[in-house]
Amino acid sequence: MPWKASSVMEERLRFVARLLDGEAMTDVCREFGISRKTGYKIFDRYKEQGLAALSDRSRRPVHYANQLPEQVEGLIVRLKAEKPHWGARKIRELLVRRLDGDVRLPAKSTIHAVLDRHGLVKRGGVPRHRARGTPLSAGAVPNDLWCTDFKGEFKLGNGRYCYPLTVTDHASRRRRLS
Repeated sequence: MPWKASSVMEERLRFVARLLDGEAMTDVCREFGISRKTGYKIFDRYKEQGLAALSDRSRRPVHYANQLPEQVEGLIVRLKAEKPHWGARKIRELLVRRLDGDVRLPAKSTIHAVLDRHGLVKRGGVPRHRARGTPLSAGAVPNDLWCTDFKGEFKLGNGRYCYPLTVTDHASRRRRLS
């Protein structure tokens, strides 16, 4: 006997048909492997909307909580076109003056993200200066060559200061708090 192929809509239709025939919700839900809450949801939708309610629905949200209104995003892009040398901070200050209290203003980082999304942010080139250290000679055996890296200082809860160091040889890495 070959496998029976069925779609989700067909399963829901069979589910509703059995409920309409008078079978108990608990028994039908158990047989279809769904919770009673889901069963009531499917059946209530069917009663309200008919067969159209049994098809799959989009799971896409109706609106996005933190999405900028299109008008504000368009204004940010227009301001950048007017003042191409301005960055997110100056554009936000201009928005503060223009939209004084009318709309909730986006943060500087949000404005930067909008500009970046529209390709209006110039990427930085090569860093201006690079830290150059002295190359270490290769240690032949453990404990042959040691390197210490000072990480700064911070205050502990008991009022004492701690000076973390990373102490390394060529084969291992240890952290020492002094």
